[in-house]
Amino acid sequence: MSETVIEVRDLVKTYDRVNVVDHVDLDVGAGDVFSLLGPNGAGKTTTVEILECIRDASAGSISILGLDISRKKDIKNAIGVMPQSFNSFERLTVRESILYFAGMFKCKVDADELIASVRLEEKRDVQFGKLSGGLKQRVGIAISLVNDPDIVFLDEPSTGLDPSARRDVWEVIRQLKKKGKTVFLTTHYMEEAELLSDEVNIMNRGKVICSGSPLQVVSQHGASSTALVRGGGEYALNCMQSRFPGVILEGDDVRVTLDNGKNLVEIIRMLDDSQVRYEEITVKRPSLEDVFIKLTGESYGGGE
Repeated sequence: MSETVIEVRDLVKTYDRVNVVDHVDLDVGAGDVFSLLGPNGAGKTTTVEILECIRDASAGSISILGLDISRKKDIKNAIGVMPQSFNSFERLTVRESILYFAGMFKCKVDADELIASVRLEEKRDVQFGKLSGGLKQRVGIAISLVNDPDIVFLDEPSTGLDPSARRDVWEVIRQLKKKGKTVFLTTHYMEEAELLSDEVNIMNRGKVICSGSPLQVVSQHGASSTALVRGGGEYALNCMQSRFPGVILEGDDVRVTLDNGKNLVEIIRMLDDSQVRYEEITVKRPSLEDVFIKLTGESYGGGE
C-alpha cells in the first residue's frame, strides 16, 4: 500500500440547497495515476476544483500531502495544475512560455530539463501559436511542473487530439509516474483511464458509485465476455443451442456469452465436429466504458 497523499472524507458542496458533491470519500496513493470520471453534472469538476483550492467545500475534511485544505497557499505551492483547454501566449516560444509561468509562481526552473521531460526539444524555440494541439498540451503539462510539484492535476489533457498525439500525451503521463509524481487525471476517454490509471473512481449525481483499479472495476461491474462467430449463420446457432441456451443470431453472425476461458475451446471444437463453416471467432471482454455506461446510464461526454 502506498502512502495516501490526498484524503477526502465526507466532502459536500451545496448550491441552492442541492448537494452537487454529496458526501464523497477519496483516497489517492503517492505515485499513482488516479482518474476521476463522471458524466455531465456528476460533480467531478467541482470536486477537483475544491482539491485545487479554487473553490471552498461546504462540509467535510480534506488532507493534501498531510496539509489541511485550509492551508491553501502551502497546498498551491506543492501541486501543479493543467486546466482543460490550456493556452499560452501565441508569440512566446516553448521555452519562453515555461519561463513566463515560472516567473508568475516565483519558481526557479531548468526550462530545458522541463522541455526534455515532455519530449519537446526540437520545438524549444518554436512559437506556441505555431504548435499542433498535441504539442500545446505537452507545453501545458511542462508548465504544470514548474514548481516541481508532488501532485499534478491534469484536466482532460488529451481532449481534441488525434490518436497519435493522444498517445504521445499518454507517454508523458507514464513518465511522470516513473518519476514518482502523483497524477490526478480527469478524462472522457475511457481507454485512456483504463490504460493509465492505478485507480479509477466514477461519480454520478454527486456521489462516488464505484472505485478500484480498472481491472477490479471491470471484474466487479462488467458483464461477461462474449464470442462472436462471424459468418456462422443458422448452422452455428443450431450447433451451439443445446450447450449455450443464450446464444443469439445477429444477421449471419452468432453471439455467445462466455462463462470462462474454456468455453471458447469448447465452441471451436463443437463447430469443427459439426463441420460448420465460419469466417472467424472474435472475443470481446467487458471494458471500463461498458461499466461506465452500465452504472451511469450514458456514454461519457466530459464536462462537470
